[in-house]
Amino acid sequence: MPYPIADTKAASALGSALRRIGYSEDSVLEMLGEDAYGSDRDDLPVDERRLRRNRIGTVVRLLFLELPVPRVDLVAALGERAVEALAKIGLAELGEEVRVEARILPVGELYVLSDDRPPDDGEDPPDFVAAYTSTSRLCDCLTPRVRGVRALDVGTGSGVQALLAARHAAHVIATDVNPRALAFTEVNAALNGFTNIEVRQGSLFEAVAGERFDLITCNAPYVISPENRWAYRDSGLPGDEITRRVVHSAADHLTDDGYATLLGSWVGDDEEAADDRPLEWAKSLRGIDTWILSVWESDPLEHSATWNRPLAKSSAQFSAAIDAWISYLEQIGAGWVSEGAILLHRRDGKRHGARVDGIDDEELESSGDQVRRAFANRARLAELRRADDLLDLKPSLAMHVELERELTPRRSGNAEVAARVQLVDGTNSLIDTTLDALELVPLLDGTVKLRRLLRNATPSARKASIGLVRDLLELGVLKL
Repeated sequence: MPYPIADTKAASALGSALRRIGYSEDSVLEMLGEDAYGSDRDDLPVDERRLRRNRIGTVVRLLFLELPVPRVDLVAALGERAVEALAKIGLAELGEEVRVEARILPVGELYVLSDDRPPDDGEDPPDFVAAYTSTSRLCDCLTPRVRGVRALDVGTGSGVQALLAARHAAHVIATDVNPRALAFTEVNAALNGFTNIEVRQGSLFEAVAGERFDLITCNAPYVISPENRWAYRDSGLPGDEITRRVVHSAADHLTDDGYATLLGSWVGDDEEAADDRPLEWAKSLRGIDTWILSVWESDPLEHSATWNRPLAKSSAQFSAAIDAWISYLEQIGAGWVSEGAILLHRRDGKRHGARVDGIDDEELESSGDQVRRAFANRARLAELRRADDLLDLKPSLAMHVELERELTPRRSGNAEVAARVQLVDGTNSLIDTTLDALELVPLLDGTVKLRRLLRNATPSARKASIGLVRDLLELGVLKL
């Protein structure tokens, strides 16, 4: 599909027809199975056999699997106006059979038009536009959802983060250097009935110079790569420079009490120094609290192999690409590569800081409220004049946790006891602690000061308990 046509009336009519017939994530998964969204072209023969011979089956066949359908069947499913809309937005040519050149995927409550399935030769075009990837989900889950705000989505791609923001923001600006991506975004806004999304072409923040926003999201082409092959992956900038620029620019464009959820990648000399660079970036920011969340980490070989996996069908190509990438990483002094999210919060106050945590993206759930609570707690902790003032707080659990105790046998015959707090929603974080501190957690109900709860604790138990409470506050597990 070269460029979609931003015929908003046609796209709106098509979106309405899809909603009427019940084209949704649930209907796709019910018909094609739980792995439907992870299937590729090799799975088409099996997926096609799962299709039902009804109206929703016709729509899934055409828009999800990109298989041709008789026009008469499609009209029976969606109506003549919606079928004509497919042609008006440039998605299909109408004949006795209808074929589409892209996909419309149900993503939650949204419809997202995208390329999203690479050509048969495995080579994505340079301006390829994806729908909702694993990084899209990461950004979505970690974004605070504040109502009535002015939002910005940088490097919008298909516009999916802009669509998600448009459900709660008053106005959303979506920027991208790829004009084809902006065309997809305009169609997707109309498909979903949004009139509060504005698209602007430009690299990173250049299209919004001098403007400030209450919420910023950015899933930029952050992959540390020696290439400049794909707009969605390669920035053309050296090393992790793209991520550094995004962090500093986002901080400059945040309003007071504004939030930014930024995906990126950074390098370290080795695993021990994995997060030194984003911590240095955070130190240079003024008026900003920073939360660095490392999601994927690897050595140069694993990083190179992972991002060149599509070339694996040709061992010569695959090997040459890995050699080139490893050589590049050696040149820039990268002994370790991390990918993840960097969250920012602008607030008044003199004391600001940065925190680093690792998270498992496969266990991650919607964490926007947790992120807001974590930053609010950190602001409150920064106001404390003395460390002992923490004992005058009355924290309470804001999230569901499980308290874990595990016995590990030792050669001496004694058993070592590990104590952990497992968060079972949001970031699903796991916090190591002591048995004494673990006993405190069920008592945190917001009615009693910590000082009273710990009045009979031993010095070591008191120290461990205070450390655990501070950790749980900074993670947003507790509220004040």
